[in-house]
Amino acid sequence: MSTFNGIATLIALLTFIGIVWWAFSRGRSKANRDASMLPFAQPDEVEQAAKKEQAEDQAREAEQKKQGESHE
Repeated sequence: MSTFNGIATLIALLTFIGIVWWAFSRGRSKANRDASMLPFAQPDEVEQAAKKEQAEDQAREAEQKKQGESHE
């Protein structure tokens, strides 16, 4: 039983470290900065930010699709 507890504790610790690493990684810095400013944004700014993010996602997907087609 103590072996199981030790394994479960190790898995929980590794999961926690992974989440902390992901949350503070360089790739998330812009998203974290944008999210930190949301409470101060006006409603129209929130809509504009959502539309901008959606357009960026669509552009990223189109670029990935284009790259995928060029490799074939």
